[in-house]
Amino acid sequence: MPSIFRAVAELESAHQPAALCTVVKTSGSTPRHTTSKMLVYPDGHIIGTVGGGELENRVVKESLASLLDGKPRLLAYSMTDPARGDPGLCGGQVEVFVEPILPAPVLVVVGGGHVGKALAHLAKWLGFHVVVSDDREQFCTPEANPDADEFYPVPLAELPLRLSINPQTILILTTRGSNVDVAGLPALLETPAGYIGVIGSRKRWNTTVKELNEQGIPDEKLARVHSPVGLGIGAETPAEIAVSIMAEVLMLRAGGSGQPLQNPK
Repeated sequence: MPSIFRAVAELESAHQPAALCTVVKTSGSTPRHTTSKMLVYPDGHIIGTVGGGELENRVVKESLASLLDGKPRLLAYSMTDPARGDPGLCGGQVEVFVEPILPAPVLVVVGGGHVGKALAHLAKWLGFHVVVSDDREQFCTPEANPDADEFYPVPLAELPLRLSINPQTILILTTRGSNVDVAGLPALLETPAGYIGVIGSRKRWNTTVKELNEQGIPDEKLARVHSPVGLGIGAETPAEIAVSIMAEVLMLRAGGSGQPLQNPK
């Protein structure tokens, strides 16, 4: 079994999340001493231990929740009376700090043309892990999009089969037409992606919605999609459109209002 410190270092190179749990305070009799550590992976498997038994089960559950909301937790447990709900009867008290270790957020650009290239460049500069996907292989290479970290030259409907998509994944479709969106969106809507944005005019999106409705995709599912994607800043050039899109992404991630700071409402 690798050491926890080595495993934590490997998370960054593998671009994978986990939660680091550390016993930060104890009093009385407890199963583990302070600084004891446990690493919890998204599938629930662990390295190390904070005490075993029901205590550890509860810490694992809180760790998995922290990976979903990205928030740390300070957990306090009394270990005296299981009948009262305590996770043990050692007789002491223990506090465990749960720290989610999250990789850079993943932003997937579907469509490697002019806007997609500008979007990949800006997203990389902002610290995102950038994935580019395009069914046209010539637009999905390091030469065509030098700022991307990964490339998936596959049809849009196949992307969820090749790429792990989770609630932290941001999907932006800068595709060449509504026909591409209609063919691929049903598969994307079955994923837990945290954000799905589609470029284009309101007319284009209305056309897409109509065709997807005819395929049996309900409006409730389509409500997840942000389209036209971006904030209304009067963008025209690919670079300006990229700024508009990333402004909306950042606003929603941070819980911003999108209002001018000079005269906030």
